[in-house]
Amino acid sequence: MLRYGIIGGGFITEFHLRALESVRDVEVAGLVSASPPHRLAASARVRGLGEARVFETITEMLPHVDVVAVFSPNFSRIAAMEEVAAARVDHLKGIICEKPLGRNMQESGRMVELADAIGVPTAYFENQIHMKALTQARTQLDDVRQTMGPPVLVRSAEEHAGPHRSWFWDPIQQGGGVLSDMGCHSIAVGWYLLTPAGKHPTHLVPETVLADVGLLKWGQPKWRSELFDLHGVDYDATPAEDFATGMVTYRNPETGMRSKGQFTVSWMYDKQGLRLLIDAIGPGYALEFNTLRSPLEVFVGDAAAVSLVDAGSALEKATASRGLLAVQPNEPDLYGYTDENVDAAKCFEAGQSALLDFRYGQEIVRLTMASYLSAETGQVVHLDDPQTRRHLDDYVPLIQQGRGAEVFPRHR
Repeated sequence: MLRYGIIGGGFITEFHLRALESVRDVEVAGLVSASPPHRLAASARVRGLGEARVFETITEMLPHVDVVAVFSPNFSRIAAMEEVAAARVDHLKGIICEKPLGRNMQESGRMVELADAIGVPTAYFENQIHMKALTQARTQLDDVRQTMGPPVLVRSAEEHAGPHRSWFWDPIQQGGGVLSDMGCHSIAVGWYLLTPAGKHPTHLVPETVLADVGLLKWGQPKWRSELFDLHGVDYDATPAEDFATGMVTYRNPETGMRSKGQFTVSWMYDKQGLRLLIDAIGPGYALEFNTLRSPLEVFVGDAAAVSLVDAGSALEKATASRGLLAVQPNEPDLYGYTDENVDAAKCFEAGQSALLDFRYGQEIVRLTMASYLSAETGQVVHLDDPQTRRHLDDYVPLIQQGRGAEVFPRHR
């Protein structure tokens, strides 16, 4: 039985607790957060996930857990890892970090460095790689891919109406806008689906990145004012992107063939709620996935809508409580949270890192930073250029620095 110790008491921790109900041989032994997570601890106990004891510090929690799961906000993760490293415990079996591994290459490099110093296997949690729909699609197409070759184009999009916590909107705390928040998902999905069967997730070599960002909805005076009133974040002074799109070109090192992963993300999708839309095209075959296509739909008329307490219980980031609503009965399983925990637990018990480790997470940060650089300069970023790679190692996007007004001057 692996004893999880969870750092962080927010939305993502709650999602993982729901996922862990379906994971064998894992219990939640402890939780620690800047705001004591008593509600989440009680929820874990009700779900039968273990003692879920609330600790005051990470150091106090460490002797009681086998696995440390870093689910805290982006800006707090290095400090959390430094505290784990300083404790010099020798019984841990693994460390998990929720995406992104860092807000830039310097931070992600520090996370890798600290994990190496601690000396235990790692798991970088990118849930969408583990979605059953995608893994099943790859399995279903194994014979076709072997005969016709892997996909040559993947288009991956994630969109909703905007984050649920104030720090997500703050480009300095979060690391940017929607590209930092959700672009890492869609970039990873593209890379994964383009990869030939049986090859490591980083087998394909990223060669170029071309990207663009926009402040389309939340820079308008009405919505900018609403954002400030709701979250205290001023997009007049420190704006961030609410839309991003781009293309990553990959090269197969064995065949020389090139393929492309297109990504699109936004914080202005005012439809039912969160939508993941993914398609992959190969020679003579294709696949398509849309999370708003559910086997369960519910209709709520105007007269009945007043009795609906929580629309978010039907679908993440739900924007409506009436009309025809898509309902996903098990979102943690649909989005891959269950299977990434299964993978991590199995690998940690075997003394190995998960399918996606911290070094993989660092490469996703590199592609995200390359996307910001491309958007800032209006140019293609060539990742096979040594000078460009050195620049990315120290690069911090203007938006992340709080200088987004230089990127979106018309919104001043």
